[in-house]
Amino acid sequence: MPSSTVPVGAAAPHLLIPFASHPGVACRMALRELDLPHLQALLARLAVAQEDAQDESTLSPPHERALARARGLAVADGLLPWAALAAEAQGLPQAEGQGWGLLTLCHWQVGLSEVVLGDPPQMGITAQESDALLALARPFFEEDGLALFATPEPGRWLVRGALLQDLPTASVDRAVGQPLAPWLPMGDAARPLRRLQNEIQMLLYTHRVNDDRAAHGMVPINSFWLSGTGRAPAQPLAPTPRVAGQLRESALQDDGAGWARCWTQLDAQVLAPLCAQADAGQPLTLTLCGARSALRLENRPRGLGAWLRSRLRRPEVAPVLEAL
Repeated sequence: MPSSTVPVGAAAPHLLIPFASHPGVACRMALRELDLPHLQALLARLAVAQEDAQDESTLSPPHERALARARGLAVADGLLPWAALAAEAQGLPQAEGQGWGLLTLCHWQVGLSEVVLGDPPQMGITAQESDALLALARPFFEEDGLALFATPEPGRWLVRGALLQDLPTASVDRAVGQPLAPWLPMGDAARPLRRLQNEIQMLLYTHRVNDDRAAHGMVPINSFWLSGTGRAPAQPLAPTPRVAGQLRESALQDDGAGWARCWTQLDAQVLAPLCAQADAGQPLTLTLCGARSALRLENRPRGLGAWLRSRLRRPEVAPVLEAL
């Protein structure tokens, strides 16, 4: 999923909020004390348009499924083609009709009984490190018919190859902080990737990039994560909604206090203007996403009676977010 916030291009504003709730103990406790007056007002004024309820085992988290639906993409678990769309945006060769994947450099935290994925954006990978490791990895990928391309974001590469067309992969946002085994691509189709991963891990172990990182007290880059696989659709897509990414980091760290602070700021700075638009009867969409489900809310035309009832309602925020 794109990591940056994209301005709304559609006539009716659509704000999508990932990690509006999180199953971590600290975030669940913080949720009980949250005071979000503008979200409460929006819950009173907006009507439920769609609910996507799954479970926490899906490869594609609710916010990615909601983003795909908003853009008009077919929603197939683990096959939301973010990499193919990024390749098209970059004007890369053979972007259309080819299988693509997003390769993210990362740190696998090896414990006594399990291996856990660290959060890649927190690693501080530089452009120089990314370029050096891309030059190292490219020949090994090419041997398997996979072409690697840099992106503007250090530590994130695009990979093109036929085996990526129909290979489901787990989102980084799904796997961070979790034991890796349930999220790794398996089966015969993924065998070349597993071998490549082993080869790259061995090369990274002694690479000077990691020697320099160790000297500066930084965690090593010891593996990569593949996600966003599939082919781009032939038809034009709808504009990208605005994605509020402020809650992601604290949620994935289960930092309840930090998550609550981010929610409070989001409510005051982003949801307050939406309340004014809703009060003025302007069309808008708000999508709240948690670990299991996404709730799409819309401002729909209504009569005077419904408007008055919405002004008097004071729905509780916590139960709505807890259900996500």
